[in-house]
Amino acid sequence: MAMNLRELFRRKESKYTVVQISRWLWRAWRGNQLQAIINALLGLLSVAVSLSQVWAVQHAIDVASHTIEGSLPWAVGIMGMLILCNFAISISSIWVKNILGIKAQNRMQQRMLDRILRSQWSGREKMHSGDVINRLEKDVGNVITFLTETIPSTISTLGLFLGAFFYLFSMDTTLPLIIVGLLPVFIFLSKFYMRRMRTLTRQVRDSDSRVQSVLQETIQNRMLIKTMESDSAMVDRLENTQSELRQNVVKRTAFSVFSNLILNFGFALVYLIAFLWSATRMYNHTLTFGGMTAFLQLVNKIEGPARGLTRLVPQFVAVLTAAERLMELEENPLEEQGDPIEMDSPCGIRLEDVSYAYEDANAEETTVSRVLSHLSFDFPPGTCTAILGETGAGKTTLVRIILALLSPQSGRAVIYNNRFTREITPRLRCNFVYVPQGNTLMSGSIRDNLRLGSLTATDDDMMEVLHMACADFVKDLPLGLDTPCSEQGGGLSEGQAQRIAIARALLRNRAIMLFDEATSALDPDTERQLLHNVLASHDRTVIFITHRPAVVDYCDQTLHIEKL
Repeated sequence: MAMNLRELFRRKESKYTVVQISRWLWRAWRGNQLQAIINALLGLLSVAVSLSQVWAVQHAIDVASHTIEGSLPWAVGIMGMLILCNFAISISSIWVKNILGIKAQNRMQQRMLDRILRSQWSGREKMHSGDVINRLEKDVGNVITFLTETIPSTISTLGLFLGAFFYLFSMDTTLPLIIVGLLPVFIFLSKFYMRRMRTLTRQVRDSDSRVQSVLQETIQNRMLIKTMESDSAMVDRLENTQSELRQNVVKRTAFSVFSNLILNFGFALVYLIAFLWSATRMYNHTLTFGGMTAFLQLVNKIEGPARGLTRLVPQFVAVLTAAERLMELEENPLEEQGDPIEMDSPCGIRLEDVSYAYEDANAEETTVSRVLSHLSFDFPPGTCTAILGETGAGKTTLVRIILALLSPQSGRAVIYNNRFTREITPRLRCNFVYVPQGNTLMSGSIRDNLRLGSLTATDDDMMEVLHMACADFVKDLPLGLDTPCSEQGGGLSEGQAQRIAIARALLRNRAIMLFDEATSALDPDTERQLLHNVLASHDRTVIFITHRPAVVDYCDQTLHIEKL
């Protein structure tokens, strides 16, 4: 396939500079110093053993050829001991890589996930969830491998290079200087190589994320796809995305092959020169056969690290790309941090001239979609309020403002009781419990889902809230609370899943409860009984987003939101 050379060597400016990424990698490395240091020490020990093996082979050959005096069994015995040392180092390296490596990867994934969860929520996510997962899995793995394995191996590679160089220099002062004199050429070529390879690697990684996004979305919505008879359309969509990935891989591979061809030609030329040089010396009787063997081994041990350093370049490019993609996950600013502020119940909510609008950054020109305008309303402590309005009027946005997921662009939302009035911030979120619309159960058992409401809840506590939520059916299940649920509550009906979600909210037991169409899948009798159970105590402030007449009948007041 013909390849446009201008396109092949064109590069695109990256979002972050190498200095910025290096600083980020340095901060990441500080949490994984132990494994990196152990790997570096094992690598340097391996270098010492490797150079000792060169001497041992030379010594054994010279003893066998009677060039020097010595015991041949002892010479071979030394070689055997060094081989055993090499085995021990190799086994230790594998152990460190597999055990400490997975711990390091887990730590970084936890740190990145914690950072994502504590960041401000924009309401309109810029990245597909499949892309985020791809970064947390593959890019985290690339970064950890580089920090804990590649960098230590680079240290040992440099150690081998210097050790072999000085060993060879002790045997011949000219050839090592010629070999080292070629290094500036490799450094110059690697700088150009890195720039272009970084762009190509980023294109491959982004394409891979898009493939994972299509796969994840298709699996999650396979019931819809089957009922719409869109199987072929989704497979074609995957093929188109994979085709883009293949094209980017072809570009990167072509560039890599071309670059490696030039480098390998240079290495082959250096080895031929070294062979001719040593053979000439042996022909002139200035080098023994054992010495020539050691000579060529040392040239390999100089050329090997040089090859290793060239292989380090694509690894360095890969980690730059991986770190850049992980840094993008940290671009959203953090929410207000600090200890939760729990207020005495009962609490109320007051909206004071609240306005909010979404910006559409995907349009050719930034547009603003206003959903709330100068809204004022009071949700008194211990009352029940129904929020009504047509789709798109801003009901869900209002709930997000109350939960401090979004901040009003003007005006303010406050929480108050008979002692304090505070503007709502993330630190006050501990006073709320929220039941979103739809099926919000997670994979695991019913018990696992309920424990999200309270980690310290007993079985009796769980059965009590299940009864309040009209979910007594759990008692009749063969495994009871340990009944497994698949993804999104699979195995339960929509109504059963909603009642367990409501029980989870009741188990959290907070002063203010928000229900977003949380009874939409319930029959009228069950809905009325559930509302009666939830509202009987009048010790909580309850807010319903609903279209259900039965819910409105149980409320003390209603808030109608008009679409702007």
